Amino acid sequence: MNSSYTDDELLDLVDEQDRVIGSWSRSAIYREGMNNFRVVNAFLVNDVGQLWIPRRTATKRIFPLCLDMSVACHVTSGEDYLTAFRRELHEELNLVLDDVDWNFIGHLTPHQHGMSAFMHVYKIQTNQVPHYNRDDFTEYYWLYPHEIIEMLNNGDKSKDDLPRLLSIVYPVNDK
Repeated sequence: MNSSYTDDELLDLVDEQDRVIGSWSRSAIYREGMNNFRVVNAFLVNDVGQLWIPRRTATKRIFPLCLDMSVACHVTSGEDYLTAFRRELHEELNLVLDDVDWNFIGHLTPHQHGMSAFMHVYKIQTNQVPHYNRDDFTEYYWLYPHEIIEMLNNGDKSKDDLPRLLSIVYPVNDK
């Protein structure tokens, strides 16, 4: 995802059962504070349970210089979750979905889980640092979930969903 929003993406709007009911521009959705759209998030996880956590570049329109999920994207209008995951995995990390060991973790919603949008979450098992897009990320860390929470508690910033997502998918008490 280019950090500049030169073309305002069209995103599908969904009902509480995650069924498409319309579409609207990404900028309008954010301006109105809506949460009935779709996103994908994924974590790269190594053999010792550390997550590959990148830091967004300073040029990002939202959450500049914040910690992020390994892969994160909006599902554009007409796209399904898996297609968006495949697209963004390649755009952000130069990885091909068919070439990695991945699995679906879960479907989270704003209403049941307090997330910012309807979300599919995936896990990619790897020990390799991806050839990530330098326009998206400035640096990265291999961290255990409790180390990420510690960084946030010590003042580091992240996308809003990161701590909530970690608490659901990788609870801190699982050190």
